[in-house]
Amino acid sequence: MSKSSNKTPIQMPSVAEDRKITAAAKADPEARPLTNAQLAQMVPAKALRGRPPLATTKQLVSVRYSPEVLAYFRSTGEGWQARMDGVLKRYVESQSRRRLRGNA
Repeated sequence: MSKSSNKTPIQMPSVAEDRKITAAAKADPEARPLTNAQLAQMVPAKALRGRPPLATTKQLVSVRYSPEVLAYFRSTGEGWQARMDGVLKRYVESQSRRRLRGNA
């Protein structure tokens, strides 16, 4: 069963009404209509919502960890996966520096 909406449907103005509205807006020195260039630059508000796209995206993988490791990170509370990622990143950085020193 579909829900019926209590909202009044939007009624678009007729061509004659639209011309009157446009003429009144153009006659008002305080309210200037948007130019075609300004209209072309507009972006729907829905497109601006949410988190901005990241420069580098993370990849989804399936990994098995020992129960002790999972228990520890989960016990640190919400955001445990991000903290685990941070620990692994620091490890990778330290290993990379170590390799550079070994090659020098």
